[in-house]
Amino acid sequence: GVDILPEAAKAARRDRPHAYDDYLVTDLTQSDPAAERRLRDFAPNCLVTVAALGFGDIPPEAFVKAFNLLPAGGWLAMCIKDRFLEENDDSGFGRLVRSIVADGTIDVIRRQRYVHRLSVAGEKLHYVALTARKQRHARLLR
Repeated sequence: GVDILPEAAKAARRDRPHAYDDYLVTDLTQSDPAAERRLRDFAPNCLVTVAALGFGDIPPEAFVKAFNLLPAGGWLAMCIKDRFLEENDDSGFGRLVRSIVADGTIDVIRRQRYVHRLSVAGEKLHYVALTARKQRHARLLR
């Protein structure tokens, strides 16, 4: 697991002590050679993000850095609020995801829009689940 907040690592260790082989607290948008070496040494083959992208907690730069730790053929499993994939999205994820699909950076295995949950007002909140295989490193769009 990786998070920028020490509290997240503490909660993961407390609530799910066997879920992670290791849990690193680092800011992936900043250069930290020791943290990057630790992540590379772990040799991840899958990146999973669950309803965490687009809200400003994880910027596209951090996502791309984590994605680029995967080897070609590695797996990407993510779910993201559908509005963050729209043309008018200002989080950066809509453009990024459209780009990595269009240029073949990822090979989409399955994409599905679904009701993630209901809002407190009872409205359906839609997300998109995406499963893909990495073909090559992603470029950060400016």
